[in-house]
Amino acid sequence: MLTFYGDTSRYCDGLPRRSFLKVGALSFGATSLTLADVYRAEAASPQVASLAKHKAVINIFLGGGPPHQDMFDLKMDAPAEIRGEFKPIQTNVPGIEICEVFPKMARMMDKFAIVRSVVGASGGHDAYQCTTGWRNESLAALGGRPSIGSVLAKLHGPVDPSVPPFVGLAEKTSHAPWSDPGKTGFLGSTFGAFKPNGPDIANMKMNGTNAVHMGDRKQLLAGFDNLKRELDANGALVGMDSHTERAMNVLTSSRLIEALDVSKEDPKIRDRYGDGKPYQFQYDGAPTVNEHLLVARRLVQAGARCVTLSYGRWDSHGKNFDLVRDHGSKLDQCLSALVWDLERLDMLDDVTVVAWGEFGRTPRINKEAGRDHWPQVSCAVLAGGGIKTGQVVGSTNRLGEFAKDRPVTFGDMFATLYHSLGLTPETTVPDPTGRPQHVCEGERIRELV
Repeated sequence: MLTFYGDTSRYCDGLPRRSFLKVGALSFGATSLTLADVYRAEAASPQVASLAKHKAVINIFLGGGPPHQDMFDLKMDAPAEIRGEFKPIQTNVPGIEICEVFPKMARMMDKFAIVRSVVGASGGHDAYQCTTGWRNESLAALGGRPSIGSVLAKLHGPVDPSVPPFVGLAEKTSHAPWSDPGKTGFLGSTFGAFKPNGPDIANMKMNGTNAVHMGDRKQLLAGFDNLKRELDANGALVGMDSHTERAMNVLTSSRLIEALDVSKEDPKIRDRYGDGKPYQFQYDGAPTVNEHLLVARRLVQAGARCVTLSYGRWDSHGKNFDLVRDHGSKLDQCLSALVWDLERLDMLDDVTVVAWGEFGRTPRINKEAGRDHWPQVSCAVLAGGGIKTGQVVGSTNRLGEFAKDRPVTFGDMFATLYHSLGLTPETTVPDPTGRPQHVCEGERIRELV
């Protein structure tokens, strides 16, 4: 919690009340953990990198289970009750077809890779396997496996001292597991995600500033700048240890706040991403916030190593085709914009983008024009990170029921993501007993690396 007090009376140490700064418990983990505690613990392990170009991942979770056969694995030879309503369209890569609701991605398919044979889903309605590569029960007695963002925060630390290495952008969802940015597991709360849409910034209070003003990011940034100048002027920073000072730097960093402020972006770039409105089919899931992908790029540009977000609510037990027309066309706009934008900024080779859900959906269409849960197989889309794009990996059978060839596990996906980040499946982090634990259990997807 960051609190500004408005009156000019002083504490006994001479610090004006209006300059009082409280760095309280943020969602870097447990509610009792302060940001300063985070950096004290962090100082013992990772080495802060230089501000040169860095490897990063943007993990887009399509919570609810997107229908693979209505997106990137259409089954035109299947019976009507399985085939569905959509038609395939050609892409700019000969031989690759995708659903008609993704025309922008189709025109730049050479920048994407599709994995049509993701297997091993536990069937749980959560992001755990899409953020860790492991099942929930793995090392549960020790706290569970850490997410890729927590691993990067542990092993590499921040690129910029004022920008958290791991950021979770997901809006709060009624079904809470769909807005999980990635758990810290046995690494502990020190290496949790910074959540700018949650208590990390929502808990900032300015006396005399109402909610409308808090929504004005320019005024909020000005408040940060004024606070820091006052603290510098009265010498309050001198008495802080380095970790508390660094904590305050994060909270008063124009670099972090500006990265979150899409109003700083060229309007033409923002228009290219779109805003994803109106939000439809949301129910207990995430809205289709297209601008989150733009914020993710801005955060990585500012120094974040891992940005996770939850996009849409894909649990299409009813009105599946209406949902895919809505969510799919919006995803087509922002995901194609993100990859184009990263390439424009010469970041694409260093930033890996992945979009996927926790499982696929049933081949057979139900009586509500929906598809139900299908853990047997699903699909994923990747871009950037130096992977070999313009190809499809794996296939399913004629009805889209099972992986026909080249099954790819969640562990394989994470071995590939870690490879793009400069790590290997053999990389380890110590658990609470001191025993080294591998960051993933799969093998790199040889077609992509």
